[in-house]
Amino acid sequence: MRPAEPAAAGLSAPFRRPAAATLAVHGDTAGRDAHGALRTPVYHSVAFEHPDARSMCLTFTGRKPAFAYSRISNPTVTGFEQRMAAISGGIPLAFSSGMAAISATILVLAGTGTNIVTSRNLFGNTASLMEQTLRPWGLETRYADITDPNAVREAIDSRTRMVFFETISNPALEVADCERIAAVCRERGVPLVLDNTVMTPLGFDSGKAGAAVEIISSTKYISGGGTSIGGLVIDNRNFDWKKAPALAAVSEQYGPMAFIARLRQEVHRNLGGCMSPESAYFHTLGLETLEMRMRKSFANALAVARFLENHPTVRKVNYPGLESSKGHGIAKKQFRLGAGGVLTFDLKDEEECFRLLDALRLIRRATNINDNKTLAIHPATTIFAEYSPARQALMGVRPTMIRLSLGIEETGDIISDLERGLDSL
Repeated sequence: MRPAEPAAAGLSAPFRRPAAATLAVHGDTAGRDAHGALRTPVYHSVAFEHPDARSMCLTFTGRKPAFAYSRISNPTVTGFEQRMAAISGGIPLAFSSGMAAISATILVLAGTGTNIVTSRNLFGNTASLMEQTLRPWGLETRYADITDPNAVREAIDSRTRMVFFETISNPALEVADCERIAAVCRERGVPLVLDNTVMTPLGFDSGKAGAAVEIISSTKYISGGGTSIGGLVIDNRNFDWKKAPALAAVSEQYGPMAFIARLRQEVHRNLGGCMSPESAYFHTLGLETLEMRMRKSFANALAVARFLENHPTVRKVNYPGLESSKGHGIAKKQFRLGAGGVLTFDLKDEEECFRLLDALRLIRRATNINDNKTLAIHPATTIFAEYSPARQALMGVRPTMIRLSLGIEETGDIISDLERGLDSL
């Protein structure tokens, strides 16, 4: 955090650094718009003019902070990154999607003949990236019980380039003790990369907990309600990048900025996974109501989980906010605003799940999580359909399971819709 600013003329006290929720609304007050606009405009421009040839040269060689081409940087996107820097305390880089952010991070840190240590309870698309897309290029995905620091320690070897897991996994809702896993990573000299999509920096300070890199699918809570696709990679500035083999040489030139430098100047630029200015605008706007929406979503999730836990038709409920959940204690210790906005529950069989989904009238049958609307889906036949039943079981996905992502509607209306549907089974 920055120190308090000196007192302005005529004021008795220095300006106090605002809380993260306030910074999400205002950003860094030093960066004001030239025309007084309260929001950064959408810069619909591919290229940007330079006053002279020398200025263009300095910009393209990284010696002058200016814009050249929107695939590399754009004023609207930079404004969003600056707002995220203010609330996270790290160095963010925006991407076209959360998957682009994960892919780019892996390409910066890992390579042929190396491995990533992770959990089997990953989101299906992330698992597919590692197993189907990157494995043929020689990258090993090494699975360990991410809730057991000793298991993680044993899985790490000299060719491990990162430990990766989700703050709360989707949809298994596994919760690991980030501080303990981070301690193992420091001991073994590898960075911990945390997918913090479900919490964002407002719900969980991943840097304080020891994660070297935070990845967020900003499509979720940050976008303001499923308005646009986006992703973020945030360097939490707590890892010595000289210890990362892929960045040892880069560190000689860029020092503590080695990770973000290679990410921005090489992988982000060469693969073209840039965020659009339109998405950046929506995401910046979404930040202004982020904490309020998260609080309501989390409160709805807890209330609905308690209702489902007491309904005779429901066989099982999994939500870290419930005392019956395996991850409840860690979630209560780690998370600032609550235990997240996603839960799962089990019915008798797949047919009963389908009947309930078809009976819903308020809750939407759709993928995505952390929308303003409550969404329901049957993961086994949709987002995990590419995996065999045996593999689904290993990933915590059952044919009897429905995933519910809670929105910000009135709690009673959500429960009423579920109750009516469950009572009709």
